[in-house]
Amino acid sequence: MIMDMRGILETTEVEAIYSFSRFCSLNEIYGILGMLFPIFTLVIVITISVLVIVWLEREISAGLQQRIGPEYAGPLGVLQALADGTKLLFKENLLPSRGNTRLFSLGPSIAVISTLLSYSIIPFSYPLILADLNIGIFLWISISSIAPIGLLMSGYGSNNKYSFLGGLRAVAQSISYEIPLTLCVLSISLLSNSLSTVDIVEAQSKYGFWGWNLWRQPIGFIIFFISSLAECERLPFDLPEAEEELVAGYQTEYSGIKFGLFFIVSYLNLLVSSLFVTVLYLGGWKISIPYLSLPLPFELTKVGRVCETTLGIFITLVKTYLFLFIPITTRWTLPRLRLDQLLNLGWKFLLPISLGNLLLTTSFQIFAL
Repeated sequence: MIMDMRGILETTEVEAIYSFSRFCSLNEIYGILGMLFPIFTLVIVITISVLVIVWLEREISAGLQQRIGPEYAGPLGVLQALADGTKLLFKENLLPSRGNTRLFSLGPSIAVISTLLSYSIIPFSYPLILADLNIGIFLWISISSIAPIGLLMSGYGSNNKYSFLGGLRAVAQSISYEIPLTLCVLSISLLSNSLSTVDIVEAQSKYGFWGWNLWRQPIGFIIFFISSLAECERLPFDLPEAEEELVAGYQTEYSGIKFGLFFIVSYLNLLVSSLFVTVLYLGGWKISIPYLSLPLPFELTKVGRVCETTLGIFITLVKTYLFLFIPITTRWTLPRLRLDQLLNLGWKFLLPISLGNLLLTTSFQIFAL
């Protein structure tokens, strides 16, 4: 009788342990899927957004130059960027015979990874953010400083004088314009009393449209826009890639998918800069109107929250793409600066003005308290 009871207890313990281990494994699987699903969704959104930006730039450029843009690859040429990417994917990947192949291969990867990490702190809507950090803005500034190192490695590893000059120009340009950009971000953080991107968006929603930092920081907005153009190496700040002077700069010796990575990085930088303009100055996903209460078309249930999140993503992307029209138009409007003009603009003009803007913002915040 006692032996039977022991056998029953041992069987029960084994079943309990098996059930617990199965439960833990299911929880671990759900946890892993819960971590991977937002990342996978963000990668898909970023990829589609880059393809849309390439198509928009070609269409807007064609309109400004009074010519016909891409129209044969898909309806209205929407598949032209996908066709170009597929072509680069199957092209031969060449390596310089006398260059440093490790630096040559590692440079594009560093540039892409540092740019993709910047998307982790961008709130497309309130729940849709990978990492809501208390120092999110400073994380973006520190991560964006890594990309020029990859460009310098690419230029040095190519063993080409044009590539090396392009890498040096990229580093000098990044250092010159990152300081004014950081000072503008500090002014926004002082107004919001936070370095979190979500808190910055929430701080702009108190007074609706008139609470946007665009109206509270107009000088900072202009300096941030100019500095972000320089960080993205867009015209009139495309000196690291100046075709008339350096062939293609640090990209001269690249081919195939590695050249495609640099092509993707340029548009990823443009997209992330426009998203940060939306978050920092244009109210993010908020579109509230002061003194006007509009009833929501849905209740705050699970379906309602999904609809609210989708609406926030739509508003963020609309603001971003509307702002993207400005840098795309600037490319075909302004001439390229000389290197001395670029450095003088950053160190002698934007830096003192951004520092004065930060001091004024600090003074107003102290007196307001």
